[in-house]
Amino acid sequence: MNKRIEEAYEKRPKSWMYHLAIAIIFVGLMVWSGSAVETAGTTMDGGLIALNILKGIFQPDLSFLFDFTTQGVPYLMLETICIAFLGTIVGAILSVPLAFISASNLTPKPIAFAGRIIIMAVRTIPAFVYGLMFIRVTGPGAFAGLLTMGVCSVGMISKMYIEAIEDLDVHVVESLDAAGCNTWQKIRYGILPQLLPNFASTAIYRFDINMRDATILGMVGAGGFGAPLIFAMNAYKWNEAGAILAGLIILILIIEYISTRIRVKLTRG
Repeated sequence: MNKRIEEAYEKRPKSWMYHLAIAIIFVGLMVWSGSAVETAGTTMDGGLIALNILKGIFQPDLSFLFDFTTQGVPYLMLETICIAFLGTIVGAILSVPLAFISASNLTPKPIAFAGRIIIMAVRTIPAFVYGLMFIRVTGPGAFAGLLTMGVCSVGMISKMYIEAIEDLDVHVVESLDAAGCNTWQKIRYGILPQLLPNFASTAIYRFDINMRDATILGMVGAGGFGAPLIFAMNAYKWNEAGAILAGLIILILIIEYISTRIRVKLTRG
């Protein structure tokens, strides 16, 4: 028995050359990619700026952090939450008809293909570009951020909704059809109970993502944390920047905890 195992081991395919070629290609790609990375060099000023940023983050301006006016961190937190929440709601609502049109198990393939092309086109454009476009249309402010979040959410939410629709258990609908249920009853008792948990979980996950994106969009004037943060950093007010970042960290941790609990409740019951 041992002799046959040894013979089979000796006759095994010699793949070391294949693995060596893969390793050489990988190293070559790493070297080639590294050659495109250029730095301006490290200076003493750069190190001092980095030290000041760290000091500002760990020693935030408490008066700014607990300023409850429209210029303080709590108001910026509330504005960021509103932009992300309303943007997610708008994106989730727009995604429902688009997902049903693009689901290949419900609509003809040409129509489903056209719907997927629209979703792909929406996802292709970066959120930053959408933000700049809407700012030109509506002017700077939270409303531009809301519209940007809504359009950007459509791409991901529609894709996840399509997967949920295509995974529907058709036997439930067929059973209701055999029982003589009408179309509304089949939707109410056969389709919605299967889709609503997945739809809600996807929307909550996208809200979590939008919370972070809303901060970035604020840098182009679309409301939220972004604009005050970039202004504070440009003015070298690291304590104010630290206060904004502290508020953002607290906000993200709270939203992450709540959204995770809700998603677990929806998926596991």
